Amino acid sequence: MTAGVTLQSKLTINGSLTGANARGRLKLNLDEIAESFELTPGTDATTKADLLFADTRTLAASTNESLDLAGALSSALGATITAAELVLIYVKAHAANTNAVNVTRPGSNGVPLFLAAGDGVAVKPGQFFLLQSLTGIAVTAGTGDLINIANAGAGTSVTYDILVVGRSVAA
Repeated sequence: MTAGVTLQSKLTINGSLTGANARGRLKLNLDEIAESFELTPGTDATTKADLLFADTRTLAASTNESLDLAGALSSALGATITAAELVLIYVKAHAANTNAVNVTRPGSNGVPLFLAAGDGVAVKPGQFFLLQSLTGIAVTAGTGDLINIANAGAGTSVTYDILVVGRSVAA
């Protein structure tokens, strides 16, 4: 058996718009959008991955942490993760949070998951952020290996779930 990650992610969107226009009642159905993302163990293709970090973490009020994808995190198997590419990141803010959980690209040494340093997304309580890239997002030890997670407010802590999948070798 090859060591690595087996993962399947599916997205399905169905919907409709109901309302009235100048001609009367209208219902517009959205064609189904269906996407899937599958990974198998390995590093030699864009459909493969060998690194996985998953955790539930809590941040005190007004605090943040930088997650280092090149040499600081440990997998569930106890191995140190040294990613060359980020393939998937999922962050879910717990519904009981009062504050949002901000996922950002640090101004210094940030993984380029957003276009510019300092960019990010606020994940509100009960919501999630998901980014997938079969081609991978480059992780460069010492210059581009950090993802910052921050408690967006004061007064209360926040708890979030995180899943990071990557490759130790660029595909």
